[in-house]
Amino acid sequence: MFANNQSSQPITMAQKVRIKDIAEKSGVSVGTVDRILHNRPNVSKSAREKVEKVLKEINYQPNMYASALAYNKSYTFYIIMPMHESEAYWQEIEEGAMKACDARRDFHIDVQVAYYTRLDTKTFSETFQDVLDKAPNGVIVVPSEFEITKHYTDLLHERNIPFILLDSYMPDLNPLSFFGQDSFCSGYFAAKMLMLVAAQEKRIMLMKQTKDGKVASKQQDNREVGFRHYMKDHFPAVQIVELDLPLEADRSEYDAMIESFFNNHPEVHHCITMCSKAHIVGDFLLRTNRRNVQIMGYDMVGKNANCLRQGSISFLIAQHAFMQGYNCVDTLFKAIVLKQKVDPINYMPIELLSKENVDFYRRTQL
Repeated sequence: MFANNQSSQPITMAQKVRIKDIAEKSGVSVGTVDRILHNRPNVSKSAREKVEKVLKEINYQPNMYASALAYNKSYTFYIIMPMHESEAYWQEIEEGAMKACDARRDFHIDVQVAYYTRLDTKTFSETFQDVLDKAPNGVIVVPSEFEITKHYTDLLHERNIPFILLDSYMPDLNPLSFFGQDSFCSGYFAAKMLMLVAAQEKRIMLMKQTKDGKVASKQQDNREVGFRHYMKDHFPAVQIVELDLPLEADRSEYDAMIESFFNNHPEVHHCITMCSKAHIVGDFLLRTNRRNVQIMGYDMVGKNANCLRQGSISFLIAQHAFMQGYNCVDTLFKAIVLKQKVDPINYMPIELLSKENVDFYRRTQL
């Protein structure tokens, strides 16, 4: 009974809006409304205008969750990340990603991890190409060198496969989103906190883990830039002495290099590293009973936490690796499955952990 193809009864937001209600108010069929809501073809211009006018009037918000469930499609996301041992920053990321996958299991989400060897562009290329061959719905990338990473992210763009950058931000790659710390600010902050306890020192040690003279990520490079910027501005007289520990070495080799460093620099009492391996030095300090030396580092992994509690690590900067992994998968889910807009840059908090507050740290915010 709609003589003018318009409903005489208004639809309020307090009511549950049905397709039938929209059809009656628009003066079109239920099938036409369904096609418009799902952006399907074969709808006249006049019918579309009528329906869109009603949708605007009632501020209609589609239930994307229900639509995605009804669509019953499967989605596969890949994480391309460095191969790692247990109790590492990367393990936390992986566990967070799997938790997000489990949380979205009703939507048929599958997350696969593809590993490459750090600082090895050949294995990065092989791993990335293998992922491309599997035609994923979305990809999370821990970048390698810029040019080689760009080659493959350009292929993702060509194939309309959304991707998220994790750990190192490279804006020129035009990712869907990024998760990680502001590396420069993090390094600057690290220096500021270190010098609260090392203000009287003439020398401090900067420990690096490298392969062929390169640190493992652009993030660590940028942290060091921030660190040195602060030191130059506020403690220009303090000498920064580097200790280079190779990525592929065992504990006895590390012990020998660290022992040699402290024998040559007995005046060094404070150290810092921009990676998650402060425990390599921290454990050495505990085993050799050097109670007058401490190191500061990154990431709340088990070995670091133990050294922090026992006093060989002074501070840790946490960056919620678990939540980075979780949020990367959840962001792909929102963008690809729910068709929602997502934030392009997501900087993680820069949090300082000490012996006194480490046991109150929670890796999740769920």
